[in-house]
Amino acid sequence: MANRGLKRRTFSSALALLAGAAAVPALRAQPRLEKTRIAISVGAKGDFCNLPLTIAEQLGYFKTEGLEVEIAEFPIASRMAPAAAGAAADLFSGSYEHTIRLQSKGQKFQSIVLQGRAPAIALGIAVKALPRYRSTADLRGKKIGISATGSVGHMVANLILSRAGLKADDVSFIGFGTVAGTLTALRSGQIDAVCNADPVMTMLEQRGELRIVADTRTLKGTLEVFGGAMPGACLYGAVDFVKKNPNTVQALTNAMVHSLKWLQTAGPGDIIRTVPETYLMGDRALYLAAFNKVRESISPDGMIPDDGPRTALKALAGFDPSIRADKIELSRTYSNEFAKKAKIRFLA
Repeated sequence: MANRGLKRRTFSSALALLAGAAAVPALRAQPRLEKTRIAISVGAKGDFCNLPLTIAEQLGYFKTEGLEVEIAEFPIASRMAPAAAGAAADLFSGSYEHTIRLQSKGQKFQSIVLQGRAPAIALGIAVKALPRYRSTADLRGKKIGISATGSVGHMVANLILSRAGLKADDVSFIGFGTVAGTLTALRSGQIDAVCNADPVMTMLEQRGELRIVADTRTLKGTLEVFGGAMPGACLYGAVDFVKKNPNTVQALTNAMVHSLKWLQTAGPGDIIRTVPETYLMGDRALYLAAFNKVRESISPDGMIPDDGPRTALKALAGFDPSIRADKIELSRTYSNEFAKKAKIRFLA
């Protein structure tokens, strides 16, 4: 009996050694990262459009991939890439449409992984300022608060106005940059409507200060506003950086797709335990309510849909005369190459 036990233990040990030996080549086969320290610029870390980035950071997915990532916040999202390109930032977390804008200015940038399959922006009217609001036409001559001129909120608002026969100069757009600035402006009567991201929109809606009248936090609402699939936030960088650092970019994408997969099944408790306390704005129930509003907009696999770039270009060219659709090469504004590999690895 003792002999048989010894043989079983010896056999098990041998199997373990064989398994360990088999794992060594796999580890050695991992491609060497061209760069391990990465700086990512973001407009507002606490916005839900950047939640996948936050999860990847908080759960250590970047470290698992051998990366040391620093995330720096730039208050004015629309100016983030031009201001930091070629400077401190390697990559940017922002709206996909930024890559189109940058190309129109002669700057070659490319999305490497999609965070949101919808913009996750809502337009709401101030209940006190517009108590008799009936339709978008009632916004003529009114002031709309946005994060910044040229931001995705600005674009969404313009599209909603155009569908009601209004032009951009039929209203006044005021950029506040920060959530605090927007809240102050709304409550003091400086603006009549807000077009912005969560969690601030859900907070104002729940407190009865804002009434949502158009919503791209859902796929249905996005289709109504844009007429097709519209990519939301993504990680993007200079085409030269992507070409020079393919292994590093793949590692970053792996971490992000890992995060996206985690978010598909994460429960309320998981979310609360993972995001920084400051993101909760002192109200966990409110934060979770906002998360449920945007959950459908989160990309399941980091892939940009085939028709997404065309929808984005059409939307941009429709309200920004400086962007000529016939001069934009959409195939150079994004790549699904890295997300495809990560999707297979994580079964996303």
